[in-house]
Amino acid sequence: MGFFDKLRAELIDIIEWIDDSRHTLVWRFPRYQNEIKNGAQLIVRPGQMAIFVHRGKVADIFEPGNYSLTTDNLPILSTLQGWKYGFDSPFRSEVYFVSTRQITDLKWGTPNPIMMRDPDFGPIRLRAFGTYALKATDPKALLEELVGTDGEFEVNEVTELMRSIITSTLADILGEAQIAALDLAAQYSQLSEMLRQKVLERIDDEYGLDLPQLFIVNISLPEEVEKAIDTRSSMGVIGDMSKFQQFQMGKAMLSAAENPSGGGAAEGMGLGMGFAMANQMVNSGGFGAPQGGAAAPPPPPQVGNWHVARNGQTMGPYSSQQVMQGISSGQLPPGTFVWSQGMPNWVPFEQIREFHAATAAPPPPPPAN
Repeated sequence: MGFFDKLRAELIDIIEWIDDSRHTLVWRFPRYQNEIKNGAQLIVRPGQMAIFVHRGKVADIFEPGNYSLTTDNLPILSTLQGWKYGFDSPFRSEVYFVSTRQITDLKWGTPNPIMMRDPDFGPIRLRAFGTYALKATDPKALLEELVGTDGEFEVNEVTELMRSIITSTLADILGEAQIAALDLAAQYSQLSEMLRQKVLERIDDEYGLDLPQLFIVNISLPEEVEKAIDTRSSMGVIGDMSKFQQFQMGKAMLSAAENPSGGGAAEGMGLGMGFAMANQMVNSGGFGAPQGGAAAPPPPPQVGNWHVARNGQTMGPYSSQQVMQGISSGQLPPGTFVWSQGMPNWVPFEQIREFHAATAAPPPPPPAN
């Protein structure tokens, strides 16, 4: 190989970037020790821009197209090099390719909760996350402010900066808007566009970046607040709480009856719930409640003074009315021992005159006509 052939092999005659990465913003053409010859071909593909940098100064910028590099299309570089009448010899210059297409599916989120004052819950902490798309619009500003001398600049090198700007701006928007936490979901579209515009104002001129899309996917409340909301919603769905309690106690009594292995504890639980259910039905207009438009006055408070013995366990104290209800309903079978203060020993309830009315059998029905 002759001297001139070797020299031509060291010269660069095609400058291009075949981008096979979806997250590279800036890529520097690897010139190494080679020089760019006069008339070299510059190929800038769609979604790219090329920047020539000479001795730390941004020179010429090329949009998509195919260029033959001469002094005609390198006016700034020609001035920096001092080419007054054109050049015939090779020259050295750094060439950066900038991706101008949208880089999508970028994610943002609040690393720490945002504090705000809510009219319903008071001071609460909110977390938010979403997605956004990024695009380079001013290669010169991007190169000067973020890239510097990096040979390759990935989008993940700017995501931390974007996340900080987005979360800081979102905190300002939520503080100014003063939207109730329960109404935030209905405002996602408006809040997303407002957030996008304000973030764009901060990154457009300073970093040469565009923000074509930004979405708020979710704003979440603390776990304890969500549980409180779920409880309130459940109460609203249930409606009449007294009827719901009657239903729940009835189910519990049925479960206790179907589980004979529960022993005295299960029977005691069933007896107590039976008494409570009977009292609730009387108080809420159940059995024995007066009919008509006027509500009956509440019964006087009952003082518990009777203890009941079942299977070696003591239950109570119960009022006389509660014990009579237990006898009438069959939950206290004959022979059940009871005791009250002042009595020397336990005795079957049949021996207590007060409970005879509950054990009295009804008279025979009248004869049919």
